[in-house]
Amino acid sequence: MRRLIRLVVPALACLALAGCITINGPFGGGQSNALHETRISGHGQAKILWLDVDGFISAHPSSHAFGLARSPSTLTDISRALDKAQKDDRIKAVVLRIDSPGGTVAASDEIYHRIKRYEAQTGVPVIASLGGVAASGGYYIAMSADRVIAEPTTITGSIGVIIVDVNAAGLMHKIGLADTSVTSGPHKDIMSPLRAPKPDEHAIVQRVVDSLYHRFVSVVEQNRPHVDRSKIDMITDGRIFAAPEAKQLGLVDAIGHRDDVIAAARRAAGVSQARVIRYYQGKRAPDTLSAAANTDVGSANAAAGWLSALGASGRFDGPEPLYLWRGSAQ
Repeated sequence: MRRLIRLVVPALACLALAGCITINGPFGGGQSNALHETRISGHGQAKILWLDVDGFISAHPSSHAFGLARSPSTLTDISRALDKAQKDDRIKAVVLRIDSPGGTVAASDEIYHRIKRYEAQTGVPVIASLGGVAASGGYYIAMSADRVIAEPTTITGSIGVIIVDVNAAGLMHKIGLADTSVTSGPHKDIMSPLRAPKPDEHAIVQRVVDSLYHRFVSVVEQNRPHVDRSKIDMITDGRIFAAPEAKQLGLVDAIGHRDDVIAAARRAAGVSQARVIRYYQGKRAPDTLSAAANTDVGSANAAAGWLSALGASGRFDGPEPLYLWRGSAQ
């Protein structure tokens, strides 16, 4: 039996790395697709749902355990949780715990609109709790909340867009390789890493970046009425802010810890007591908010996200617009 295991496991690993199979199982991908509820703290009939947004924000599942297992994307996790919450009229408030440097533009925007729709359909208030890093796409998602509370050590901001691009044309020339792709138009292979950029292509890509940037700025202006408009160009030039400066500029409403966030959620819900709950998948329920966050595969999501941004995730998506702070190691 041991010999069989020694033969089968490497074979499965090779197949997974080759993209032939993916296993959702005991390696961390989730033994069950069903969402279960667990109480983290508090008492009473009313519930406060705690939702974690960790690591790289994406609409694609993340692979881990040498590609043998997959975990749902951030978008899938949030959508499933909100769908379940919408059926529970005892949920009186939602806390978005955001500890993320951002991710793809598309996933960040979709999560933002998904939360906004939940609020509109249920009337349930949403409080954003910013963790150590809640920047770029992480901050974009926070704009869906009624109130934004940062921790004293939070780093936020990084309002802007980036398309990560690596060009290997010079290296290819040195080793005697050439790109001989056939295209239907002169810009069909724009941003290809296999050839040098054409003179007018930077302007073409910049227009896309500018459009997505203006969308980000518009979302901030719509949801942060107290942002200092005289400093909007400085606030949205991509720089990061510590929590005290973010509060001074109107990017966040308050500075506090998790107990303050839960108290704010109770006040917004109009209840004096409430159970803080979290949804989980699998057999083991987290017993604290910290443990809840640690059950996610944030590091795997981040690594997969960076590979995706570089077009090296195995999907070969190519360069993708990102609401992402690259300075974070998450």
